[in-house]
Amino acid sequence: MDAIGYIRISKKDQSTHSLEYQEKNIKDYCDRNHILLGSLFVDDGESSYTFDRPDYKALETFIKNHKGKTRIKYLIVFDHDRFSRNLPEALQKIEYLEKKYGLKVIATSEPLDIDTSDPSVFLLRAFKYLIANQELLTIRKRAKESARHAQESGRYLSKAPYGYLNGNKPGGKRIIEIDDSTAYIVKKIFRDFLSGVPHFLIYKDARKLGFPLLGNSAIFRILNNPLYAGLVRVCASGKYPEKLVQGIHKPIITESQYFRTIEMLENGKRSMKSKPKDEFPLRGILKSPCCGTNMTAGWSKGKNKYYIYYRCIAHSNINISGAMIHERFDELLKHISFSQGFIDKLIIRVTTLAKETLNIRDKRHAILKNQLAALETKIEGAENKLFEETINDVTYKKWKKKFDAEKARLKDEFNQLEDLEGHLHQRLLVLPYMLNLPQIFKDSSLTQQHAIINEVFKRGLTFKNGAFRTPWINPEFEANLLDIKEKGLLFLEQPFDFSLDFPSGGGRGIRTSFIKCY
Repeated sequence: MDAIGYIRISKKDQSTHSLEYQEKNIKDYCDRNHILLGSLFVDDGESSYTFDRPDYKALETFIKNHKGKTRIKYLIVFDHDRFSRNLPEALQKIEYLEKKYGLKVIATSEPLDIDTSDPSVFLLRAFKYLIANQELLTIRKRAKESARHAQESGRYLSKAPYGYLNGNKPGGKRIIEIDDSTAYIVKKIFRDFLSGVPHFLIYKDARKLGFPLLGNSAIFRILNNPLYAGLVRVCASGKYPEKLVQGIHKPIITESQYFRTIEMLENGKRSMKSKPKDEFPLRGILKSPCCGTNMTAGWSKGKNKYYIYYRCIAHSNINISGAMIHERFDELLKHISFSQGFIDKLIIRVTTLAKETLNIRDKRHAILKNQLAALETKIEGAENKLFEETINDVTYKKWKKKFDAEKARLKDEFNQLEDLEGHLHQRLLVLPYMLNLPQIFKDSSLTQQHAIINEVFKRGLTFKNGAFRTPWINPEFEANLLDIKEKGLLFLEQPFDFSLDFPSGGGRGIRTSFIKCY
């Protein structure tokens, strides 16, 4: 064996020379020069800018393993741009192979006895690699400009993000399409975030539903992605700044939801660091009475047992008994309820919507019946074509699989419509119970409890001198204000005065010693 060969083509190669063409030229070159070609190494779809290519690394391993055993004199390539398009790395690699293994790197356009130590040969090769390097940069520039042009026209070119699938428009242009099996999770993530649910609870719930992305930033990557609002981010290029354009794909959420989310993320209106557990339902919700920062919570060892405490993150000496806060909060919820007038109006409205829904259901029901009948005709027609040998078994199975999937989907929707009336009737019966806020809160998960608290006390909640305080309560519950104020459970005050003295807490509640916070 006198020589080994190396051929390469990249995924986005501009070369007109296929792997087969390169291989044939190398073999012809060896035949003309009466040298024996041994192994041929092939990198299909690998970049020319680096030597970190699977088969090239295998090539170097092969040379190393055969050093001293088999005399390999030449590494034959079709052209130097197949070897590399990186000028400095290519020249260093050639020098390394010659000095380390006594092996010449030769292109099929060069004579076998070329003197690589000749300055003119070095300059000629350097010029070729320089041209190849320039061509690579040109290719990259064109690809970048092409990608920006596609982005400006509203097309997303990369792998579809979670909630979407990659597809193709007529003509072969790529487009992302909504994946109905995962899009509802994306909707829930945005909805929960805008409702004030902490991100780690959003993540916990999403994982239960099958959300596959891992890591602390998974939820934030979803929230920051404008694709879900039907927008495409056009990357900055030279003097052109980054911008958002209307995409040609369908949105999963509204633009309003996306921009409200971005505003909340940028302005830091919510704490992303607190991680409440079931025993700390107010962690991440309760504001410190001394400075307004979110309070943390945890267990503290007392004389005989452990106690729950809520503590100010900024001032560790401010702590309140968790048992006392939870007891007072449960009492507060008992005295917060919807007015009977609101409930009556809501029942009338829901009843009217239920009737309208049933009317729509009946129309959709009739459409589904017709679609199922037409599908049965198609299935029967496919069977007849198989029997008549108009189509083969492979085609029939392909059609049958498609028809069965469509039939299952239609039947599923048909059955859901069949059950709709019963479900609506049940909802109307339990509607008064569903409007019982204390019971709703008790039956809710921690994520749902946070959403309820943020909806009732949207501008924050603090605890001071044995009572809760808030600058705002949902107008639907304003009728309860007089009663809960008289019972010393909640006071409406705007703004919070964080300069007042506040007692720190102990195992049995709030201590009597006062500490001034600044």
